[in-house]
Amino acid sequence: LTITSPENHQKLDQIQATHLKLCDPQQSAGMEVSDMPVVLWMGYSIHGNEASGSNASMLVAYYLAAAQGPEIEQKLRETVILFDPSYNPDGLHRFSTWVNSHRGIHEVSADPNDREHNEAWPGGRTNHYWFDLNRDWLPTQHPESQARVLKFHQWKPNWLTDHHEMSTNATFFFQPGVPSRTHPLTPEQVTEFSRRVGNYHARALDSIGSLYFTEERYDDFYYGKGSTYPDVNGGVGILFEQASSRGHRQESVNGVLSFPFAIRNQVTTSLSTLQGVHAIRRELLEYQRDFFQSALKKAAADPVKAFVFGSAKDPARAWELARILQRHDIQLYRPAQSIQAEGHSFEPASSYLVPLNQPQYRLIHAIFDTQTTFEDSLFYDISTWTFPLAFNLDYAALPKNAFRTGETVSSLPFPKGRLEGGKSEYAYLFEWYGYYAPRALYKLQQAGLRTKVATQPFAFGDKTFSYGTILVPVQQQSLSSEEIHQLMEQISQEDGINVYAMQSGLSPTGPDLGSSTFELLQQPKVGLLIGEGVSGYEAGEVWHLLDQRFHIPLTKIELKELEHTDLSRYNTLIMVSGRNHMSQQAAEQVREWVRKGGLMVGTKGALHWLSGQGLLQYSGKSSEHESQDTQLPFANRANRLGAQVTGGAIFQARLDLSHPIAYGYEHSLISLFRNHNTFVQPAGDPYHNPILYTQAPLQSGYISAPNLKALAGSSALVPGRYGRGRVICLVDNPNFRAFWYGTNKLFMNALFFGRQM
Repeated sequence: LTITSPENHQKLDQIQATHLKLCDPQQSAGMEVSDMPVVLWMGYSIHGNEASGSNASMLVAYYLAAAQGPEIEQKLRETVILFDPSYNPDGLHRFSTWVNSHRGIHEVSADPNDREHNEAWPGGRTNHYWFDLNRDWLPTQHPESQARVLKFHQWKPNWLTDHHEMSTNATFFFQPGVPSRTHPLTPEQVTEFSRRVGNYHARALDSIGSLYFTEERYDDFYYGKGSTYPDVNGGVGILFEQASSRGHRQESVNGVLSFPFAIRNQVTTSLSTLQGVHAIRRELLEYQRDFFQSALKKAAADPVKAFVFGSAKDPARAWELARILQRHDIQLYRPAQSIQAEGHSFEPASSYLVPLNQPQYRLIHAIFDTQTTFEDSLFYDISTWTFPLAFNLDYAALPKNAFRTGETVSSLPFPKGRLEGGKSEYAYLFEWYGYYAPRALYKLQQAGLRTKVATQPFAFGDKTFSYGTILVPVQQQSLSSEEIHQLMEQISQEDGINVYAMQSGLSPTGPDLGSSTFELLQQPKVGLLIGEGVSGYEAGEVWHLLDQRFHIPLTKIELKELEHTDLSRYNTLIMVSGRNHMSQQAAEQVREWVRKGGLMVGTKGALHWLSGQGLLQYSGKSSEHESQDTQLPFANRANRLGAQVTGGAIFQARLDLSHPIAYGYEHSLISLFRNHNTFVQPAGDPYHNPILYTQAPLQSGYISAPNLKALAGSSALVPGRYGRGRVICLVDNPNFRAFWYGTNKLFMNALFFGRQM
């Protein structure tokens, strides 16, 4: 909803255009703000099972529509309210259905043990694909986030509220958070504005006797959350956390907590937000104007004048990052000429320039910068998110006179590939570098074509084909040569890869196309193990990756149903982190399935289960961080232990490019995301260590010194053989939050080439 006064509704386009002019430093100098409305975004329940926000939103909307009198009329004349009653409708629907289906007609149970308060897996917190949408404001990988961020930049609100719930035994939180845990790019005025409007919340909650706290527990560091994203976009984001009844009523240390009580606090602070923001309307508008004006001044003083990124061999991956940047109102250009920088070569057709001399100066730094020193060692979320590292793209910071901007990148059509050599009656080849090459391969396999993979490099003329090149013979296939040709045209266009028509199998360099070094591939028939105890986030990331990106169907198999499942329908099983509790009979069934030739692919915490079942072996490395002191302050214990948590950082590893897990990678160095403290000794057999962390692996983010020492030189992959089957476990999560494009291919290689390992 857009809520404002009737007269403002009559000129809403004009108000919007004027507000955007205020955010344009080329036009805003000297703009008078005294008559401009402040723009307030009110958003509720991005976690679906934190339902008091969305239920409160209806009361707030009713109040704003129905209230009368000079006070509310003045506020609505001087405020435009962008009103989102449910950030996450899928999760809210799951939760409300669960809760209401367990409510009795006569008595609402407040017993925490009641099923009403204990949702079945995966719960209502997440969206359809089990993602936490409150971490997706910056990655924008989901349609909910993309629509929301689009609307955000159509208005650039001065203030945004983000209404949540927390544990039942808590009270109520509003920002500011822990002062030392604010991102350094966030101006100090944001915290000061938060405190000033916080006084309105305090008075409002005092008046109804509700307990609350500020400047504890929560932070303002990761810009991918609703409460921090505005802070780097010229506004102020505010987090509200209400103790949750997780249903209609629940016992708590503060008495019986009812859903209406939780709703009342959310309504109260929604209205105190309007009061406080309206009171400092002019200051917020002036701050926003100065925020973007100062961006150009900072850019002028910055020795870095632009960032450049790209990939000649995989333009689709660079295109995906460019799309994210455009969603955040960041201006992109093509280089006017080739650029050599930081050991990389960037060509105009496959690269993008991001000049810093633009209004989104701070956000560009937030996306491209690395950081390894911090004021505080505790983080509510990840400590880094450097996007070009996440995408495994070549990139460089450019000084003045190191580049010239070419054409503006306004539209971003998908970078299609081409079919070279016309129609073949012999064979087709395509390299594995392209991000969507797995989608192309599966499409061919789904059509019934026999496909092979090159385990050695080879060449035809001046064209060299590397490890992982896909071979599709034309003869003795189930489709005609004309149908195969049409498929090759299709995948080159839809999947952005170059396909080469071969007229002969005789290679002047390396193996011929009929060599046994081209190994036959199986079409993956995938089962994903899910259910109670399994990480819903990681399972959802796999589901989303295969379903949305690569169009590969999978079957989601409940652990509790595993012993009754015919596993012969699948040749690949995927296990992610979690307790992975299954019956002894089910575990034996999995082992027998692997022994007979199944491929088991695990990620991150699955390593412990796979090892415990004898499906693979590894030796752990310990990190020593116990103090030798005999007495330490008890009050510091939580912070000291918290500092050993690796909450999310980026580390460098080295790939063996000849190993099937690394097919399709151009460079031997890769950036891995890690948010755990499992450290694996390299295998005794040096051929079984295709991914090793470097000796100085930290690229960006926080990790304690003992943990960094343990990580150096450790292994990021544990392969195993069990009977005729294969077991492959990636020690880290290659699919983190759907934006870690750079390591998705490690995971896909495990699925397609696991039997070649």
